[in-house]
Amino acid sequence: MPYTLQRRVDGSFDAVVEATIAALKDEGFGVLCDIDVRKTLKEKLNEDFRNYRILGACNPTLAHEAMTEELELGALLPCNVIVYETDDGDVAVSAVDPEQLVGVADNPALDSIANEVHDRFERVLAAVAGGN
Repeated sequence: MPYTLQRRVDGSFDAVVEATIAALKDEGFGVLCDIDVRKTLKEKLNEDFRNYRILGACNPTLAHEAMTEELELGALLPCNVIVYETDDGDVAVSAVDPEQLVGVADNPALDSIANEVHDRFERVLAAVAGGN
């Protein structure tokens, strides 16, 4: 079963990163961390890697609601959204599927929250992809 929601998008890598951050903000998510994987692997291992950013996204209201229902859920937060260059040079945006993520908790009280985050991430991806 797929564990991410994904879209290929038009645009330069940096422009797609900025558009993704803006779309997340429009859906109530802040980016708590921004990991530049390419830069990190070059600095730590002297290895070259494709453009690849991990954005740790969090909607405080939904996170609070979820952790109130399942305290240990914090170990799965923030929800990661990645922007990366594909093998053929396109840019892709991918978000963890929160329905799959919270499924490991086996707590039905989280279902509506996971559905809400899923829908918001789908709108983020649609916005970044230009509505496609």
